[in-house]
Amino acid sequence: MKMHVLAGGRLRMRRNIYFTDADKSEMIDLPVSAFLLRHPQGNVMFDSGCHPSVAEGPEQAAARWGGMARMMTPVAPPEENVITSLQCVGVKPDDIDLVICSHFHPDHCGCNVFFRKATMLVHAKELEAAQAPDAAQKGYLPTEWDHPNLRQVIDQQHDVFGDSKIVCVPLPGHTPGIVGALVNLDRDGTFLLASDTVSVRAMLDRDVMPKNMWNAEVSAQSIAEVKRIEARGATVLCGHDDAQWQTLRKGADAYE
Repeated sequence: MKMHVLAGGRLRMRRNIYFTDADKSEMIDLPVSAFLLRHPQGNVMFDSGCHPSVAEGPEQAAARWGGMARMMTPVAPPEENVITSLQCVGVKPDDIDLVICSHFHPDHCGCNVFFRKATMLVHAKELEAAQAPDAAQKGYLPTEWDHPNLRQVIDQQHDVFGDSKIVCVPLPGHTPGIVGALVNLDRDGTFLLASDTVSVRAMLDRDVMPKNMWNAEVSAQSIAEVKRIEARGATVLCGHDDAQWQTLRKGADAYE
């Protein structure tokens, strides 16, 4: 099995969302990551980044994301998206069999709409949150997540192919139903794709707790689980850590 790290966009946000001691005027640029897992039984995406249109300018971003475009402003060049990234690997959107949706915020599921033949795997609590009456106020935009694809809804840890190569792990806190993925590779070892359970590495190293958490107490429990997984030898890949992002192999340069 191969794991390709794909660029899913880039966002500019207030730094104090992640580092609460930062000045309110200070900004931080964050990468948006996605992953292609090429398993013998199918091509799997873990998250799909931002929709390409939000990188075309402020008006296009606001048209798709509404007020959220002011809170997390797309700053990537238009070509920095998952669909373009897949072209570098020689994979078309219709080649994707399964999309693991870590959660349904628009910077993580923006390209789901392009994967017309894929099943969308999501945790039951995340689907429930996205369908709640106040969902839009909590960052769930139907344009991004609500598509006619077949859905596979899970409510516990789930081994995708039954061989321990890709295992979905519930890690709630950032949202009610966010999941990570344990990826076991033959050569490069085990990775935990943590998404926004661990947005930045400081959450593990300095016990930083960002402001954009659904439930800080539940999140702390999930972070403790991530630390246990890391202690067993897994490499934790954060959702938006720029320093880590710069060190990763990307595109066709796969982990195996």
